[in-house]
Amino acid sequence: PHPLLAEEKIRRLSLRGIEELSEPIMQPLPVMAFQEESAPALAAPVPDSNPPQTRDPEEDLLCIAKTFSYLRESGWYWGSITASEAKQHLQKMPEGTFLVRDSTHPSYLFTLSVKTNRGPTNVRIEYTDSKFRLDSNYLSKPRILAFPDVVSLIQHYLTSCTTESKTEAPYPPPSPLPPLQKEMAAAAVHLKLIRPLGRKDSIPSLQHLCRLCINKCTANVEQLPLPRRMWEYLKQYPFQL
Repeated sequence: PHPLLAEEKIRRLSLRGIEELSEPIMQPLPVMAFQEESAPALAAPVPDSNPPQTRDPEEDLLCIAKTFSYLRESGWYWGSITASEAKQHLQKMPEGTFLVRDSTHPSYLFTLSVKTNRGPTNVRIEYTDSKFRLDSNYLSKPRILAFPDVVSLIQHYLTSCTTESKTEAPYPPPSPLPPLQKEMAAAAVHLKLIRPLGRKDSIPSLQHLCRLCINKCTANVEQLPLPRRMWEYLKQYPFQL
Protein backbone atom coordinates (compact mmCIF):
# COMPACT_ATOMS: atom_id res chain seq x y z
CA PRO A 1 0.00 0.00 0.00
CA HIS A 2 2.93 2.36 0.58
CA PRO A 3 5.61 1.49 -1.99
CA LEU A 4 7.76 4.52 -1.20
CA LEU A 5 7.92 3.65 2.50
CA ALA A 6 8.72 0.05 1.64
CA GLU A 7 11.58 1.12 -0.61
CA GLU A 8 12.98 3.39 2.11
CA LYS A 9 12.86 0.54 4.61
CA ILE A 10 14.66 -1.80 2.28
CA ARG A 11 17.32 0.85 1.63
CA ARG A 12 17.91 1.35 5.40
CA LEU A 13 18.14 -2.40 6.00
CA SER A 14 20.62 -2.70 3.17
CA LEU A 15 22.79 0.07 4.52
CA ARG A 16 22.71 -1.40 8.02
CA GLY A 17 23.64 -4.81 6.63
CA ILE A 18 26.62 -3.36 4.82
CA GLU A 19 27.79 -1.59 8.03
CA GLU A 20 27.50 -4.85 9.98
CA LEU A 21 29.49 -6.77 7.37
CA SER A 22 32.35 -4.27 7.21
CA GLU A 23 34.63 -6.42 9.40
CA PRO A 24 38.25 -7.63 8.89
CA ILE A 25 37.04 -10.97 7.53
CA MET A 26 36.04 -9.27 4.28
CA GLN A 27 39.41 -7.59 3.76
CA PRO A 28 41.94 -9.23 1.43
CA LEU A 29 44.81 -11.15 2.94
CA PRO A 30 48.26 -9.60 2.80
CA VAL A 31 50.64 -10.70 0.07
CA MET A 32 52.85 -12.66 2.48
CA ALA A 33 49.90 -14.80 3.50
CA PHE A 34 49.51 -16.06 -0.06
CA GLN A 35 53.21 -16.69 -0.38
CA GLU A 36 53.31 -18.85 2.75
CA GLU A 37 50.51 -21.13 1.60
CA SER A 38 51.72 -24.25 -0.14
CA ALA A 39 48.99 -24.71 -2.74
CA PRO A 40 45.71 -22.82 -2.27
CA ALA A 41 42.75 -24.68 -3.62
CA LEU A 42 41.01 -21.68 -5.15
CA ALA A 43 43.82 -19.19 -5.62
CA ALA A 44 43.22 -16.46 -8.14
CA PRO A 45 45.34 -16.79 -11.31
CA VAL A 46 48.46 -14.65 -11.15
CA PRO A 47 49.04 -12.60 -14.30
CA ASP A 48 52.02 -13.80 -16.31
CA SER A 49 54.94 -11.40 -16.08
CA ASN A 50 56.20 -12.57 -19.49
CA PRO A 51 53.15 -12.91 -21.76
CA PRO A 52 53.68 -14.54 -25.17
CA GLN A 53 54.88 -12.03 -27.70
CA THR A 54 52.72 -11.49 -30.74
CA ARG A 55 54.49 -11.27 -34.07
CA ASP A 56 54.27 -8.13 -36.11
CA PRO A 57 53.13 -8.92 -39.69
CA GLU A 58 55.03 -5.90 -40.92
CA GLU A 59 58.29 -7.51 -39.78
CA ASP A 60 57.60 -10.53 -41.99
CA LEU A 61 56.69 -8.32 -44.92
CA LEU A 62 59.93 -6.35 -44.62
CA CYS A 63 61.99 -9.53 -44.32
CA ILE A 64 60.40 -11.15 -47.37
CA ALA A 65 60.61 -7.92 -49.38
CA LYS A 66 64.34 -7.64 -48.62
CA THR A 67 64.88 -11.25 -49.69
CA PHE A 68 63.08 -10.64 -53.00
CA SER A 69 65.20 -7.54 -53.56
CA TYR A 70 68.43 -9.49 -52.98
CA LEU A 71 67.32 -12.33 -55.24
CA ARG A 72 66.45 -10.01 -58.10
CA GLU A 73 69.90 -8.43 -57.84
CA SER A 74 71.62 -11.83 -57.78
CA GLY A 75 70.84 -12.85 -61.36
CA TRP A 76 70.34 -16.54 -60.43
CA TYR A 77 66.76 -16.24 -59.20
CA TRP A 78 64.55 -17.86 -61.86
CA GLY A 79 61.14 -16.88 -60.52
CA SER A 80 58.13 -19.11 -61.15
CA ILE A 81 59.63 -21.92 -63.22
CA THR A 82 58.54 -25.49 -62.53
CA ALA A 83 60.62 -28.35 -61.18
CA SER A 84 60.80 -29.97 -64.62
CA GLU A 85 62.03 -26.71 -66.16
CA ALA A 86 64.68 -26.37 -63.46
CA LYS A 87 65.77 -29.97 -64.13
CA GLN A 88 66.04 -29.22 -67.82
CA HIS A 89 68.29 -26.22 -67.18
CA LEU A 90 70.52 -28.11 -64.73
CA GLN A 91 70.66 -31.49 -66.46
CA LYS A 92 73.78 -30.80 -68.57
CA MET A 93 75.48 -28.56 -66.01
CA PRO A 94 78.39 -29.69 -63.82
CA GLU A 95 77.79 -30.91 -60.30
CA GLY A 96 77.20 -28.13 -57.79
CA THR A 97 75.38 -25.80 -60.20
CA PHE A 98 72.25 -24.38 -58.58
CA LEU A 99 69.45 -21.87 -58.90
CA VAL A 100 66.64 -20.51 -56.72
CA ARG A 101 63.05 -20.46 -57.91
CA ASP A 102 59.56 -19.95 -56.52
CA SER A 103 58.18 -23.00 -54.77
CA THR A 104 55.09 -24.64 -56.21
CA HIS A 105 54.10 -25.80 -52.71
CA PRO A 106 51.65 -23.35 -51.07
CA SER A 107 53.43 -23.56 -47.70
CA TYR A 108 56.85 -22.50 -49.02
CA LEU A 109 58.15 -19.40 -50.78
CA PHE A 110 61.32 -20.64 -52.48
CA THR A 111 63.01 -23.84 -53.64
CA LEU A 112 66.70 -24.53 -54.19
CA SER A 113 67.33 -26.63 -57.31
CA VAL A 114 70.85 -28.07 -57.53
CA LYS A 115 72.72 -30.54 -59.74
CA THR A 116 74.11 -33.40 -57.62
CA ASN A 117 76.14 -36.46 -58.56
CA ARG A 118 72.78 -38.27 -58.87
CA GLY A 119 71.16 -35.64 -61.04
CA PRO A 120 69.12 -32.48 -60.38
CA THR A 121 67.25 -32.35 -57.08
CA ASN A 122 65.10 -29.82 -55.24
CA VAL A 123 65.17 -28.68 -51.63
CA ARG A 124 62.46 -26.41 -50.29
CA ILE A 125 63.40 -23.33 -48.30
CA GLU A 126 61.33 -22.90 -45.16
CA TYR A 127 60.42 -19.52 -43.66
CA THR A 128 59.71 -19.30 -39.92
CA ASP A 129 60.05 -16.43 -37.43
CA SER A 130 61.69 -14.09 -39.96
CA LYS A 131 64.34 -16.72 -40.75
CA PHE A 132 65.01 -18.95 -43.75
CA ARG A 133 66.34 -22.51 -43.51
CA LEU A 134 66.50 -25.56 -45.73
CA ASP A 135 63.55 -27.87 -45.27
CA SER A 136 64.23 -31.07 -43.36
CA ASN A 137 62.53 -33.75 -41.32
CA TYR A 138 61.56 -33.11 -37.71
CA LEU A 139 64.61 -34.82 -36.18
CA SER A 140 67.14 -32.97 -38.32
CA LYS A 141 65.49 -29.54 -38.04
CA PRO A 142 67.36 -28.41 -34.87
CA ARG A 143 70.69 -28.89 -36.69
CA ILE A 144 69.73 -26.76 -39.68
CA LEU A 145 70.97 -23.18 -39.51
CA ALA A 146 68.61 -20.25 -40.09
CA PHE A 147 69.41 -17.02 -41.93
CA PRO A 148 67.77 -13.60 -42.32
CA ASP A 149 67.50 -13.96 -46.12
CA VAL A 150 67.86 -16.58 -48.83
CA VAL A 151 71.09 -15.21 -50.34
CA SER A 152 72.83 -15.41 -46.95
CA LEU A 153 71.67 -19.02 -46.68
CA ILE A 154 73.04 -19.91 -50.14
CA GLN A 155 76.31 -18.10 -49.54
CA HIS A 156 76.86 -19.98 -46.26
CA TYR A 157 76.50 -23.40 -47.90
CA LEU A 158 78.55 -22.37 -50.92
CA THR A 159 81.37 -21.14 -48.66
CA SER A 160 81.18 -24.34 -46.58
CA CYS A 161 81.36 -26.53 -49.69
CA THR A 162 84.31 -24.53 -51.03
CA THR A 163 86.19 -24.96 -47.76
CA GLU A 164 85.44 -28.69 -47.58
CA SER A 165 86.51 -29.28 -51.17
CA LYS A 166 89.95 -27.87 -50.36
CA THR A 167 90.49 -30.09 -47.32
CA GLU A 168 88.64 -33.31 -48.07
CA ALA A 169 88.94 -36.01 -50.70
CA PRO A 170 86.66 -36.02 -53.77
CA TYR A 171 83.13 -37.27 -53.37
CA PRO A 172 82.71 -41.05 -53.74
CA PRO A 173 80.85 -42.49 -56.75
CA PRO A 174 77.05 -42.81 -56.52
CA SER A 175 75.82 -45.67 -54.37
CA PRO A 176 72.51 -46.64 -52.74
CA LEU A 177 71.82 -44.66 -49.58
CA PRO A 178 70.68 -46.35 -46.34
CA PRO A 179 67.59 -44.87 -44.63
CA LEU A 180 69.55 -42.73 -42.16
CA GLN A 181 71.68 -41.16 -44.89
CA LYS A 182 68.54 -40.51 -46.90
CA GLU A 183 67.22 -38.48 -43.98
CA MET A 184 70.46 -36.52 -43.85
CA ALA A 185 70.28 -35.93 -47.59
CA ALA A 186 66.71 -34.73 -47.22
CA ALA A 187 67.92 -32.36 -44.52
CA ALA A 188 70.39 -30.96 -47.07
CA VAL A 189 73.16 -30.80 -44.49
CA HIS A 190 75.84 -31.80 -47.02
CA LEU A 191 74.59 -30.06 -50.14
CA LYS A 192 77.37 -29.37 -52.60
CA LEU A 193 76.96 -25.86 -54.00
CA ILE A 194 79.68 -24.55 -56.30
CA ARG A 195 78.33 -21.93 -58.67
CA PRO A 196 74.95 -20.33 -59.42
CA LEU A 197 73.26 -20.65 -62.79
CA GLY A 198 72.45 -17.16 -64.04
CA ARG A 199 69.51 -16.43 -66.26
CA LYS A 200 70.35 -15.71 -69.88
CA ASP A 201 67.89 -12.83 -69.95
CA SER A 202 69.40 -11.31 -66.79
CA ILE A 203 73.05 -10.66 -67.57
CA PRO A 204 74.72 -8.89 -64.61
CA SER A 205 75.96 -5.37 -65.19
CA LEU A 206 79.60 -4.38 -64.96
CA GLN A 207 78.77 -2.45 -61.79
CA HIS A 208 77.33 -5.57 -60.18
CA LEU A 209 80.36 -7.67 -61.16
CA CYS A 210 82.66 -5.04 -59.64
CA ARG A 211 80.54 -5.07 -56.51
CA LEU A 212 80.96 -8.84 -56.20
CA CYS A 213 84.74 -8.49 -56.54
CA ILE A 214 84.83 -5.84 -53.82
CA ASN A 215 82.65 -7.93 -51.52
CA LYS A 216 85.01 -10.89 -51.96
CA CYS A 217 87.93 -8.73 -50.84
CA THR A 218 86.41 -7.06 -47.81
CA ALA A 219 83.27 -6.99 -45.68
CA ASN A 220 83.92 -3.48 -44.30
CA VAL A 221 83.15 -1.26 -47.25
CA GLU A 222 82.99 1.79 -44.96
CA GLN A 223 86.75 1.63 -44.59
CA LEU A 224 87.32 1.95 -48.33
CA PRO A 225 88.14 5.42 -49.75
CA LEU A 226 84.95 5.57 -51.79
CA PRO A 227 82.17 8.15 -52.20
CA ARG A 228 79.08 7.72 -50.09
CA ARG A 229 76.93 6.73 -53.06
CA MET A 230 79.27 3.83 -53.78
CA TRP A 231 79.05 2.69 -50.18
CA GLU A 232 75.27 2.67 -50.46
CA TYR A 233 75.43 0.73 -53.72
CA LEU A 234 77.71 -1.89 -52.17
CA LYS A 235 75.42 -2.27 -49.16
CA GLN A 236 72.43 -2.94 -51.40
CA TYR A 237 73.91 -6.36 -52.13
CA PRO A 238 76.51 -7.35 -49.49
CA PHE A 239 77.21 -10.81 -50.91
CA GLN A 240 79.91 -12.58 -52.90
CA LEU A 241 77.82 -14.52 -55.44
